[in-house]
Amino acid sequence: MKKTKMILASLAVAVAAITGTAHAAYPERPVEFVVPWPPGDIEDTLTRMISKALQDETGVPASTVNIKGGAGLIGATHVFNQPADGYTVGAFTANIISAHIIKGNAKYNREEFEPLAVMIGYGMMLTAHADAPFNNLSELAEYAKSNDVSLGVFGLNGPPALQTMKMAETLGFKFSSVTAYDETTCQMILNKEIDVTLGGGILRPCLASGEAKGLAAYTTARIPIYPDVATLEEQVPGISTPPWVGLFVRKDTPQEARDVISRVAKSVVESPEAQELAAKSGAVVQWMPAEKAAEFASTFYDRFEALLAK
Repeated sequence: MKKTKMILASLAVAVAAITGTAHAAYPERPVEFVVPWPPGDIEDTLTRMISKALQDETGVPASTVNIKGGAGLIGATHVFNQPADGYTVGAFTANIISAHIIKGNAKYNREEFEPLAVMIGYGMMLTAHADAPFNNLSELAEYAKSNDVSLGVFGLNGPPALQTMKMAETLGFKFSSVTAYDETTCQMILNKEIDVTLGGGILRPCLASGEAKGLAAYTTARIPIYPDVATLEEQVPGISTPPWVGLFVRKDTPQEARDVISRVAKSVVESPEAQELAAKSGAVVQWMPAEKAAEFASTFYDRFEALLAK
């Protein structure tokens, strides 16, 4: 009897190996992509495109859910609380795996999440009026050493403003004044109430009209619709902490799940539809693969920690 059971067990293993039923291919149940912000922005739109593509390719339900609150912390904590099996994926902005950890707000630590990719760089840019006597950061620095140059930002203690202060320090000058606003607009530039303005997509109209010009892109790469504007990293290496979004999973997530999600997401990010989305929003949408993304995220963390220590 014992020998018969052993034979039957061996036969079952052999049949499973032949038919492929020993280990079901990923995914075999619904996959959830978590965006820790309200719907409608570029990270939400792109993630929804990815979840739809995963469902279309595999035939398994995949959805994007918005779990907002706590500056992204509630959604990130939800992902952290799920099993490390690839069925819950986070579309995380940079602060989720840096600021919250550095400030001690997060339940998770620096090692708990691993990137599948960095896929979005928000279109932040340092701008000036079109007739300003400087066209890049080195020219701005030279001019500011003997002339007053005022700066407008939308938050004195956020990474963009802190980077700009560090940039000025590195290049050997100080802004004559720094003013924080609820938002930085084209009107500030056109009225010349501020000499240099740091802002995002809301500045696109005056950049498109030629009434304003970009001095530096605070992005992961040059913004496709402003190819002649060099990044902060290109002009002043070592201080850039650009705002970005990546796909993250728990650290023990199986490689098979990582591979499937990454393959589908990469095809979406590189699609004409995603690049059209980038052009409309003034963002950088490109695929930075896992190994490079991990190095990038680690460098970002260290730089951001240094900025906050100032």
